[in-house]
Amino acid sequence: MKRYKILIIQAALVALVTSCTKDLNTKPIDPLVSTSATVFDDPASYKQFLAKLYGAMALTGQKGQFGAAEIQASDEGTTAFLREYWAAQEVTTDECINAWGDGGLVEYHGGIWSDNNLYVKLMYERLFINIAYCNEYIRDVNAKLASLQSPLKDDVTHYLAEARFLRAYYYYIAMDLFGNPPFATEADLPGTFTPKQISRTDLFKYVESELLAIQGDLADPGANEYARADKAADWALLSRLYLNAQVYTGTQRNTDCITYCNKVISSGKYSLHNNYRNLFLADNGNYRDEIIMPIAEDGINTQSYGDMTFVIHAAVGGSEDATNMFGIPSGGWAGNRMTTTFVNKFADPSGNTDSRAIFYTAGQTLTITNPTIFTQGYLCAKFKNVTSTGKLGSNDTFVDTDFPLFRFSEIYLNYAEAVLRGGTGGDAGTALNYVNAIRQRAYGNATGNINASQLTLNFMIDERGRELYWEALRRTDLIRFGLFTGGTYLWDFKGNVQNGTATDAHLNIFPIPASDRQLNTNLQQNPGY
Repeated sequence: MKRYKILIIQAALVALVTSCTKDLNTKPIDPLVSTSATVFDDPASYKQFLAKLYGAMALTGQKGQFGAAEIQASDEGTTAFLREYWAAQEVTTDECINAWGDGGLVEYHGGIWSDNNLYVKLMYERLFINIAYCNEYIRDVNAKLASLQSPLKDDVTHYLAEARFLRAYYYYIAMDLFGNPPFATEADLPGTFTPKQISRTDLFKYVESELLAIQGDLADPGANEYARADKAADWALLSRLYLNAQVYTGTQRNTDCITYCNKVISSGKYSLHNNYRNLFLADNGNYRDEIIMPIAEDGINTQSYGDMTFVIHAAVGGSEDATNMFGIPSGGWAGNRMTTTFVNKFADPSGNTDSRAIFYTAGQTLTITNPTIFTQGYLCAKFKNVTSTGKLGSNDTFVDTDFPLFRFSEIYLNYAEAVLRGGTGGDAGTALNYVNAIRQRAYGNATGNINASQLTLNFMIDERGRELYWEALRRTDLIRFGLFTGGTYLWDFKGNVQNGTATDAHLNIFPIPASDRQLNTNLQQNPGY
């Protein structure tokens, strides 16, 4: 397995991100100082700075491991993209409740957040600093591209497409979370303008257009280095985009969702891995048969308290064996666990029937009456810093377990749901076969198979939960099904009430943080805040 390690020249990086001088082509007198005019004099820099764009999905500082933090916060780990996105997508839902009593996270799960919520603010800041990195890279590399010769020019063309993919991915998330965020591209020079707000519909069109435009310059499915975007990642994101199109634009695009699911499936590069549990262990980078694109983690080279280290540590506490079971001798943080409502979606939460029910129950009560007591609620043991052969990860604290951004089973589920929602280009029989293939892996045989009459939208939202829980998809899924807000579906402490209560529909998108609206008068607040 190849680890895509983060190789960063710090001084050059700072110059790239902050090169908003009057003359962007000014060369420094000091030969040790790099700017956008000189940094790419070294051909290796094109790939090194691309690595920074990928690294910003997990890391928090300019040095890679702590120090020179990119966003100011009392806990640098809370500024990481993965940690903030995971919390926004999971802690707000039926799949996760936090025990720390942290006001921001209590507001998340209770559906009582405001435009002053710290986690909303940090998520927003991380998204747009990562977009700024992409814009700067695309701007500066575009200026150099015409002067390059092959094979370097060919490589850099691929790098540009990947940078545009990452920017499109971040803007997809900004559209999903914030609805109508500020917008800037490489055409907007930093320091010369105040970003304008873009409508959700127009941002959908932009993300779609970018993902379509770059396909020809991305590597073929499975042909790129590990953890780098390729055509299959592009198609997977398009399938996700189109599946949610009615939420974002008011117009369903289920036929287009099926089209791009079919592209991933027909590539022949992916299949369901034969062991579900192995997909979330410290050597899951070996399973490129199912994991289309991950955020790569390495306990030695990508150390952060905001990446998968957070996801794993925060789920460990109580009587669990943190060392042998989870591969973290330094112990757990006693934070996140499952709600009672979600655990009950598995008829047998022991995992003996459906292997996807990976819960730790010893010393835990199923019912949660006080969210701050960690021993209330079953614990999620899905992600571990232990390999499939039982070997501990490379570091006692920082984990080797990669986070799967796109998995092949999601493509099967996207296809089936799009068919149920009336999309063409697929058929109900194939959809049923795809769902049953997922369930056969889970059950180890055909005893979990369903028939055609059981393949309904109500079944699909529960099955997506059982298959994809804690993979940062749940909030988006519940909104698409009309279940995130309102009173149709309740879970523990929804609406900040033990048995759950209805919440207002304005919570389907987060507010623009008050701090940014004070700085940018172009921004209008989302309704209801």
